[in-house]
Amino acid sequence: MSDILRELLRVSEKAANIARACRQQEALFQLLIQEKKDAEKNKKFAADFKTLADVLVQEVIKQSMENKFPGLGKKIFGEESNEFTNDLGEKITVELRSTEEETAELLSRVLDGNKLASEALAKVVHQDVDLTDPTLESLEIKVPQDILGIWVDPIDSTYQYIKGSADVKSNQGVFPSGLQCVTILIGVYDLQTGMPLMGVINQPFASQNLTTLRWKGQYYWGLSYMGTNIHSLQLATSKGESQTANSDMEFSRPCSAVISTSENETIKAVLSRVCGGGVFPAAGAGYKSLCVVQGLVDIYIFSEDTTYKWDSCAAHAILRAMGGGIADMKECLARSPETGLDLPQLLYHLENKGASGVDLWANKGGLIAYRSRHRLDTFLSCLIQNLGPLKTQT
Repeated sequence: MSDILRELLRVSEKAANIARACRQQEALFQLLIQEKKDAEKNKKFAADFKTLADVLVQEVIKQSMENKFPGLGKKIFGEESNEFTNDLGEKITVELRSTEEETAELLSRVLDGNKLASEALAKVVHQDVDLTDPTLESLEIKVPQDILGIWVDPIDSTYQYIKGSADVKSNQGVFPSGLQCVTILIGVYDLQTGMPLMGVINQPFASQNLTTLRWKGQYYWGLSYMGTNIHSLQLATSKGESQTANSDMEFSRPCSAVISTSENETIKAVLSRVCGGGVFPAAGAGYKSLCVVQGLVDIYIFSEDTTYKWDSCAAHAILRAMGGGIADMKECLARSPETGLDLPQLLYHLENKGASGVDLWANKGGLIAYRSRHRLDTFLSCLIQNLGPLKTQT
């Protein structure tokens, strides 16, 4: 299992290289910014370029895992289909070929013969990545490969990726928008129980060198299996938790939360009561979950049903390894925190009954992501108390 996690980290970095290349290489960047206006879209393109970038990242992950772990590629599920039909009626399947030249030739068909862009993209797709993580190198955990399923969101927060804002200022470490909100999400779950086991979040645009304007990425990982819980923030967490006085102070302050800009007004009003000034709007489901992983906020809450299994699985596995999780919001509100019952964790193996299309895999009850069960219980108690009077008023 640690071998699989090591490989997932490596392919996430390869995917991050593709995402960065599409913004930093001129031939690819020109295609990317063309997608801002639908009217400018070349009708001969088999796909708009932002979708192609998504699909390429997904295919790189799939095929890399299949090559290293035969059979696993067929258990990788994601948001994107790799089949395109252009306006000329041609059906093109995007997949990695065995050589850089063959991949460039295929991409050239998708990009209407744009040789420069096709070759630039093929080069970065076939570029190898050497990545080592000392903590993972020393970890040996065996798990049957046949119980594993994988959810992938190749480029989460595509709008921010296309828009490409690099000068957004953070609010107490939380970026409301911009390239920092773009993430690559890979979550591994148990096909039998639906529980998340491993997660990788790669943030391709974590920080920018203001002299060269080059971006540097950052990755986070976690593993939670059979009593073993380990994650990439282990060292920092253990140092922080050893200071009891600081922990007590943490519990006495109001909870902080990151929310979607599209969150409904009732929830926003309640959160302003519960959290005071500690409510931070931000883009991207993956990024908002990452804010909880990083400890920038206590909670990520979203009441709508427009996040999906590929949005939450990676962060869920990391948070489980940290002693937290991601629970169904509506079910949490239906239970009293004082009862001490197990929280209704999101599961990843079952389709939603009666749904179709992407809604098959929607997180129907909304979600609440958290690092600390104690903080979550405090937050839920306040939330339920404040929701009651507000519902009465409306």
